[in-house]
Amino acid sequence: MVKLPINNRIEAGQALARAMSRYRGREDLLVLGLPRGGVPVAYEIAADLNVQLDLMLVRKLGTPGQKELAMGAIASGGIRVLNDEIVGALGISDEAIERVASEEQQELERREQAYRGDRSRPEIEGKCIILVDDGLATGASMRAAIEALRLQNPSSIVVAVPVAPSDTIGKLSAEADDVICLATPEPFMAIGNWYRDFTQVSDQEVKQTLNKAWERFR
Repeated sequence: MVKLPINNRIEAGQALARAMSRYRGREDLLVLGLPRGGVPVAYEIAADLNVQLDLMLVRKLGTPGQKELAMGAIASGGIRVLNDEIVGALGISDEAIERVASEEQQELERREQAYRGDRSRPEIEGKCIILVDDGLATGASMRAAIEALRLQNPSSIVVAVPVAPSDTIGKLSAEADDVICLATPEPFMAIGNWYRDFTQVSDQEVKQTLNKAWERFR
């Protein structure tokens, strides 16, 4: 487990790696970080397990006028997940959903090019995929990532996060093959509450971290 608050994302990744000893030595592993904050966490896990690191691009769909409240998410491959409870409770129209989704699709494609450049996407089929983020709130982005990956026939999907609400972990446990979460503090409020340093990760930091990881396997 991990002591709260966590110092930073590096410490979070190292603590998660220690909790994933049962996956050590497997040759079918691939670690995927959700940019931006999930990438430095994922790097520590991939380095400790001595496996490849890559990206799982997902964009949260914020509700109109309240962007931090997720009404769903999109992922690479045209996957969209909606939170029907929030959409219904707030009476969000199909047109509003399409407008937000279109904007986020443009940002997803921008990030794909910025981070990956000409590098091809990794092979997913038959792999045990470890999906990593720096924390979860509603879990909408992670659910979209899981759905997008299922279409590519991995052997299994493991979700690894430092902190999340217990109800979110419960829901994800029904969708992923394994969920590793170090702490489920309540009331949860926000991911940043459980870090001493939760400074936003820049595009440049994501690129540098990925390049460092990719260099290890050249």
